[in-house]
Amino acid sequence: MTKSHTPFGLGQRARSRALPASARADFYREEFIKHQRCLQQQREYFSDSAITDAETALSRILAQLDRLCCKDDADEVLGRLLRQFDMVTRVSASSDPRNVH
Repeated sequence: MTKSHTPFGLGQRARSRALPASARADFYREEFIKHQRCLQQQREYFSDSAITDAETALSRILAQLDRLCCKDDADEVLGRLLRQFDMVTRVSASSDPRNVH
């Protein structure tokens, strides 16, 4: 198995299911909003269509977040989506302590 970039470590999967869906949704909402803000700051580096597509996807995820967090595989699905957005925004690189000079 690979290491997951979710708020819960790999060994905590059972405990994450015990976490209320609303608390999980709050965490993921904050993470997706970080990507949304970063995308706005990087707007000049992307085409209008790329920005529109990303904004549409983020809006759709945020609108469905509460429902998604009730699913058994919520951490896996949402973690995968965050990693996909991170490939564009690089939000995790800016918060990774290994990248501090």
